[in-house]
Amino acid sequence: MPTVSVKRDLLFHALGRTYSDEEFDELCFEFGLELDEITSEKDIISREQGDTKAEGASDVILYKIDVPANRYDLLCLEGLVRGLQVFKEKMEAPRYRRVSPTSGEPQRLVITEETAAVRPHAVAAVLRNITFTQERYDSFIELQEKLHQNVCRKRTLVAIGTHDLDTISGPFTYTAKPPDDIRFTPLNQAQEYTATELMNLYKTDSHLRHYLHIIEDKPVYPVIYDSNGIVLSMPPIINGDHSKISLNTKNVFIECTATDLTKAKIVLDMMVTMFCEYCEEPFTSNGNAIKLPEETLMDESTERIAQLLTKMCLRSEVMSDGEQIEVEIPPTRSDVIHACDIMEDAAMAYGFNNIIRTTPRTYTVANQLPLNKLTELLRQDLAAAGFTEALTFALCSQEDIADKLLKNISDTRACHIANPKTAEFQVARTTLLPGLLKTLAANRKMPLPLRLFEISDVVLKDETKDVGAKNNRRLCAVYYNKSPGFEVIHGLMDRVMQLLEVKPGRDEGYHIQAAQDSSFFPGRCAEIFAHGKSIGRLGVLHPDVISRFELTMPCSALDIDIEPFL
Repeated sequence: MPTVSVKRDLLFHALGRTYSDEEFDELCFEFGLELDEITSEKDIISREQGDTKAEGASDVILYKIDVPANRYDLLCLEGLVRGLQVFKEKMEAPRYRRVSPTSGEPQRLVITEETAAVRPHAVAAVLRNITFTQERYDSFIELQEKLHQNVCRKRTLVAIGTHDLDTISGPFTYTAKPPDDIRFTPLNQAQEYTATELMNLYKTDSHLRHYLHIIEDKPVYPVIYDSNGIVLSMPPIINGDHSKISLNTKNVFIECTATDLTKAKIVLDMMVTMFCEYCEEPFTSNGNAIKLPEETLMDESTERIAQLLTKMCLRSEVMSDGEQIEVEIPPTRSDVIHACDIMEDAAMAYGFNNIIRTTPRTYTVANQLPLNKLTELLRQDLAAAGFTEALTFALCSQEDIADKLLKNISDTRACHIANPKTAEFQVARTTLLPGLLKTLAANRKMPLPLRLFEISDVVLKDETKDVGAKNNRRLCAVYYNKSPGFEVIHGLMDRVMQLLEVKPGRDEGYHIQAAQDSSFFPGRCAEIFAHGKSIGRLGVLHPDVISRFELTMPCSALDIDIEPFL
């Protein structure tokens, strides 16, 4: 859940009254929010960097409020106050509308076909005759950052640019050019740079370097020009210094470039609707209307339901038939896409604690998934056989499932993480064996023998699936001692087959036959067949595998697929 920090006194001033911490906490709870922390800038710096660094920092009390991830309209002070005021029925739910400029044609943003290669979509709007104060300006900038980190997915889906319209002239052109052909003075810089030079400059910038990867390997970079050739921005990296906004800005040109058009429209709506209250004339897109049958909501009158929804900024009216409610969805509520979303808001306004507990009118009996039931039964009997269960990470390094097992990564059907944070979590595991061997290595000081097992999912590439991969439930066990203990692992396999009610035999039963596998010692590996199909392998691990996992004793292993036995 995103967390919004607001100054307590500024919040109370906007709400028109003062609350105690307990009262405001209760108000947040009623509205579906959570007052996470009461702190100050000084306390935060002191806690994170020490008392010395905190000297001179502000003592102004901050409320840190947890906001639902789908409520982008509550990510700033303006939206938060507006929502609470409507909820407490101290103001009417605003009706947003779009207006045309009093003089001249509306501004135009022309998108060229070159952008399709890098960032194909763009939308724009203008906030006219806006009045900024320092607090409003700070909130405006902070909302952009909150949106960038949430719905914009760190600028990969959408990037927001805001410009002083009085310093530039339309129509505007959104295009894409080779980096060496783009030259401008970036925000807060004193000289011009080419786009190539800027990418090198910002590689050491603590803030902007995290966004360079989005376009740095592209043959062309996106760029927005005004009619005089002035660069407004090079999204999603940096705006131009020429059109930067300030406290004196009266008309703000907002552009959102994107790889996802729907997300771009949502972000633009948020920026416009949150700050149009500071304009002489508010404007934005019109809302949508949804008709709901009264009985789909709750055991309340249609008039009462309409009143509750209006408290949640969803203007609602009872229709002429008296059985349906027309709900107007404002552009601030992009999270409302289905009747159940409206029902949730009605229940929230009604008060979840006020809903009477009732027995469901339908009776169902829950049942365990067959695969999970089989897994649980096997766990108990494997533990009874003297093996200890381990639970290892589902992500691992490429080295764990390939090099250390003497295999090529291209042969493993591994699913790779696009942007791994550490080398330890590069791929989804394709076998449970590396996790158990790493567990053995971490417990080498324990008395021998060590017997471990795990029954969990691995992830394998599968082009027949809509997501390109599938989960596969497997059983893996290892025996680690001064001698290999092949007979112990073989005995465990026989016990598992006995539990699965599969008898020895070549046709309908199970059998093993010699096999070659680079992870196992030559001549000490067998493939396991059940009902005529290969389900896994067992054997003595290769000495090189053992040494690469920092082990010193022989080890035998069993690895089988249990899904065929459902």
